[in-house]
Amino acid sequence: METPLNDHGVDTARRDLLRTTGTAMLAGIAAAAIPGTVSAAGQAGSTSTATGAKLAPGSLGARLQGVQHFGLTVQNMDRAFEFYTEVLGGTQVMRDGDFQGERIHNTLLTDEDIIARERGVNPRTRGIPDLRGGTQRLDVRFIQFDNVVIELLQYRDADQPMGRGNSFAEPREHMSPAFPRSMHICFYLRDDVDFNVFIRDLEAESARRGMSQVKANRVVTVTTEQQRRSAPIEANSNRITQGQSDGWSLIYCKGPEGEQLEFVQALGPVKRTFQEAFQARQRSISTE
Repeated sequence: METPLNDHGVDTARRDLLRTTGTAMLAGIAAAAIPGTVSAAGQAGSTSTATGAKLAPGSLGARLQGVQHFGLTVQNMDRAFEFYTEVLGGTQVMRDGDFQGERIHNTLLTDEDIIARERGVNPRTRGIPDLRGGTQRLDVRFIQFDNVVIELLQYRDADQPMGRGNSFAEPREHMSPAFPRSMHICFYLRDDVDFNVFIRDLEAESARRGMSQVKANRVVTVTTEQQRRSAPIEANSNRITQGQSDGWSLIYCKGPEGEQLEFVQALGPVKRTFQEAFQARQRSISTE
């Protein structure tokens, strides 16, 4: 029996199965998949003033329609794409690539070029590819989740194949979230999903695919990888039950590229807080 694929080559039957078992991420309290409609998860504290007053016409905030995507530069495009589509259930929007030339180089890298020149260092030591001359190329793939898009980017040498080729630069070693400039991608679990079971299933499915870097933290202290794996299932998430974050559950996890991920669930008081912030945001940008 052939595996059913959609127009983008995604195993739709498997993706649907993952979704129904809670392994796929379906994000957003006010799930929004179209530009101009954004979820509560992205709106906390983002109203124009502390009182939620309307944004001034023509202000910078009034000219925006939300966050369009998060970008992640990867070492292995095919591996990252498999994780975000087949494991987490995202849907491919499009893929493009082989970008090169002066215009795209300047668009992406002008500031880094200036810094390298001012410091008198080899641009390559700062991770600056030569898109201008075509020695390196840029490939991209966009993946749609319910309320936001993730963009995967790979900078590769021109003689490397798209998707499967090696990355131009080595991955960063220092990935602690405490470093300034560090960023993470946060996924939102449905209210009815068992958080601890989700993390167990995520690690198991990733391991089955050979994605050994996909590891979630534990809320108990462990000092070895064996202890992390042996921790009880209830240690897979941190449920906050007091203060402003009452009802918020979270855990940090590394993705297949070593990228920092977070998984959260918002219930009870904190869910209402996000909903109220979202409603205040909508009032602030509504027309008279």
